[in-house]
Amino acid sequence: MISIIIPALNEEKYLSLLLESIKKQGFSDYEIILADAGSLDKTLEIAKQYGCIVTPGGLPAKGRNNGAKIAKGDTLFFLDADAVLPDNFFKKALPEFENRKLEIASFCLIPLPISRISSFFLNIFYNQPIILLESALPHAAMGILIKKELFEKSGGFDEDIKLAEDHYLARRVIKLFKARFGIIKSTKIFISDRRFKTDGWFSVGLKYLLCELHLIFIGPVKSDIFKYKLGHYEKNTKE
Repeated sequence: MISIIIPALNEEKYLSLLLESIKKQGFSDYEIILADAGSLDKTLEIAKQYGCIVTPGGLPAKGRNNGAKIAKGDTLFFLDADAVLPDNFFKKALPEFENRKLEIASFCLIPLPISRISSFFLNIFYNQPIILLESALPHAAMGILIKKELFEKSGGFDEDIKLAEDHYLARRVIKLFKARFGIIKSTKIFISDRRFKTDGWFSVGLKYLLCELHLIFIGPVKSDIFKYKLGHYEKNTKE
């Protein structure tokens, strides 16, 4: 069974899109765990409508860890709340995950709504680099498949890390446990372009480039230098 774990805070606008895309997969061997960080909108109502298991959350690392603690599946699938799965996602991703004997995997991304500009920037600055660096410098964000046994052995996400705790997890389990990592090639994940519209492509790109350099040369980001706040994209959009 797959345990799908989603950290969320005030995600009423996007959560139903994600949950509906999961429901339409024609795949039933899963559970959905929503780690809620104190939503004040209809997030919890929507989650219950779709039969989600709800657990307390916090920042993404804490929410994911809390979800994993109660997960019953032997494979965990961490998803951002503003993601959407394409048709036949599990029918393509899971066989590839097993056939390649992977223990942890991530995905290329497609922006929603789809546009030439957004697709160009996302391909140039994220999709192509993570494929090229698949073996040398693993990246795992937005969607992460990982064997539960490996996740538990690793101790999970480091909750002291403020940004890129997902990339750090992938690199840590590969280094410590020689885990087999790969970027799934048979399918991708749709993600909202709200972060790019809110902060701007240049600002987002620069922030993650600096975060990457910090992670490589100094270590994981445990200070608040990048001022990450859960849910700020949706808040700014409403403002």
